[in-house]
Amino acid sequence: MMFKMNRRLFLRGSLGALALPALESVGLTKVLGSKLNLSSNKEMKRLVCVGNSFGFHASHFFPTKPGPIRSLPRALEPLKTKLEQTTVFSNLDHGVKGGHFAVHSFLSGVKHTQASSMPNGNLSLDQRAAEVFGFKTRFPSLVVGSEDGLHGGCQMSWTRSGVRVPPVEGPKNLFRKLFVQEPSRKNQQVLQQYDLGKSILDASLEDARNLGKRLNGRDRDKLDEYFTSIREVEIGIQQKEKWHSVPKPQAPIDEPINRNLVEDIPMLYKLIALALDTDSTRIASFEMAGAQFNTGLLGLNNGYHAYSHHGQKQENIDALLALELYQMECFSQFLDQLQSTKSANGSSLLDETTVLFGSGMGNGNAHTNNNLPILMAGRGYQTGSHVVMPEAKNKRVPLSNLYLSILNQLGVEDETFAHSTGTLTL
Repeated sequence: MMFKMNRRLFLRGSLGALALPALESVGLTKVLGSKLNLSSNKEMKRLVCVGNSFGFHASHFFPTKPGPIRSLPRALEPLKTKLEQTTVFSNLDHGVKGGHFAVHSFLSGVKHTQASSMPNGNLSLDQRAAEVFGFKTRFPSLVVGSEDGLHGGCQMSWTRSGVRVPPVEGPKNLFRKLFVQEPSRKNQQVLQQYDLGKSILDASLEDARNLGKRLNGRDRDKLDEYFTSIREVEIGIQQKEKWHSVPKPQAPIDEPINRNLVEDIPMLYKLIALALDTDSTRIASFEMAGAQFNTGLLGLNNGYHAYSHHGQKQENIDALLALELYQMECFSQFLDQLQSTKSANGSSLLDETTVLFGSGMGNGNAHTNNNLPILMAGRGYQTGSHVVMPEAKNKRVPLSNLYLSILNQLGVEDETFAHSTGTLTL
């Protein structure tokens, strides 16, 4: 088994994520250590993950009491009309430390420096979902946001081989990715690259076959596993070729321009919703690197990072609240768009989409990564309640338990995710 995994990781690292979109269709799910829900249910299942770099001020984010939310904390006030469609969690985290250098573990539960000790590395929630059903759409997943930020920004999305999935920056670039066809010359170049990839695989197979003539029975079994790995990549290339020949959907809006992260957030959300609506993808992640916020556009004088280290000064806390309110207002508008858009099944996109909002930073002022701000909306999490987990160390519940529950709900019947100890039941 170790031989198999090492070969696969090598191939995936060498040829990108080409093998991933076709895993379910060729019955190779056991490779990834899971069982899938292969029912004929036509219900669409989608996942959107949103995160920022600096967390939320606890008193702004968490309701004061568990159970039904009677009064909203300040930062959640923009969600007042969607209260029954959301769930807020307290006392969930990954048990990691590192301040800004641990923010990237938000969707994976594992710091990249510790990934080698984990069976699935620091594979993130969105990319695990993409492995399973991402092949059904043109883009297995979309990662959107800003490339850089303090210590690299959010860096939320990670492949099984430990490679960060870089975000598409700016609404113009995202729009073109979703709706603009490449010119015919560019198309030809891409097809030639696919042909080159297949040629490399053919050469690898030929070398392996020649080697196989000199191996004993045990080593031949290992070589068969290697053949399987190569075939997975080959199927992935075929899947890419298929989508390359399918025209992109017609753009429902004019091409936007890139401004800056603050002004671009509403449009990026709009384009993510359009990507779901056109079934260009069913999995999207939005990284908001706080260091990229031009706070001056919101009438503030200092940077986001400085305000997150407010030192209990009320003027800084007030400024931080303004930054948090703006993000939540944009997020609320995104939920509105999902709610108002009908899917092919007649349901709203929100009813068919599991939406996660949060951060890998808990208390930005203290550089802690515990009690992360976690809010769920949409499919399966429309409770209007505040779920408080035990604070005691011997009773704590890992955030990975919630992620495992999300995956199971999406049809990925994994038994573990990162450091999970079970699932959550609302």
